[in-house]
Amino acid sequence: MTDSETAPPPAFADPGAAFAAGLAEGAKMPAIMVTSSMVGFGSLARDSGLSLDITLFLTVGIWGLPGQVAMAELWALGAPVLAIVVASSMGNLRFLPMALVTVPWFRGDKRPAWTRYLVAQVMSINIWTLFMRRAPDIALGGRYPYFLGVGVICLVGGSIGTALGYVLAGELPTEVTIALVFMNPAYFMFVFSSVRQRNCIIAVVIGVVAGPLLHQVSTDWSVPLTGLLAGTAAFLIDRAIGRRGRHAGP
Repeated sequence: MTDSETAPPPAFADPGAAFAAGLAEGAKMPAIMVTSSMVGFGSLARDSGLSLDITLFLTVGIWGLPGQVAMAELWALGAPVLAIVVASSMGNLRFLPMALVTVPWFRGDKRPAWTRYLVAQVMSINIWTLFMRRAPDIALGGRYPYFLGVGVICLVGGSIGTALGYVLAGELPTEVTIALVFMNPAYFMFVFSSVRQRNCIIAVVIGVVAGPLLHQVSTDWSVPLTGLLAGTAAFLIDRAIGRRGRHAGP
């Protein structure tokens, strides 16, 4: 019997079932983490002098917490519009490699090309990590609606969290607001640490050690430097281990 005969059929061949599954799976930890984080952002945005409608527009339009926080803080400081746009864009630059990795999973899908922009708009680290784990098991026709299902429920949760945080601003202690903002990064750090790929595990370990040390050197550049150092080191170490294993083999 061949592998193709024993392999289970792809899941969610029906687009409606795929979208519903995305809603259901996204409503668990991904949406909870996004909602909690956006509560912190909503409170921060009100303290920065932004109106509720603008704050909600930032959540839906930028849809990336680092970029949103950068815009709120720079707005409060009275920074030029160009500086705000550049800082927000740089804060969300991480979505570019995520999008490049995601695109091949939709290759062969017959939907119009403009639908890819919807995928790019709702992309976040929570949605991306869940999709990348599930994509190999989902039929080609079900991947797009599944991604949108996860994205829609997270976007709704994020908008609700933003509004709640804005309304509750001043009622929440500063420590709680800051903690809520950092819940999302803490969550996806645990997500990455639970994967089985050796290079991801190495990157997380190096990042945990290097991050605090680099923060002492440069508070402004510690995060990108940590990512560059941890990612590069993990790639080189993983490749070296792989080569050694091949040479040691029979």
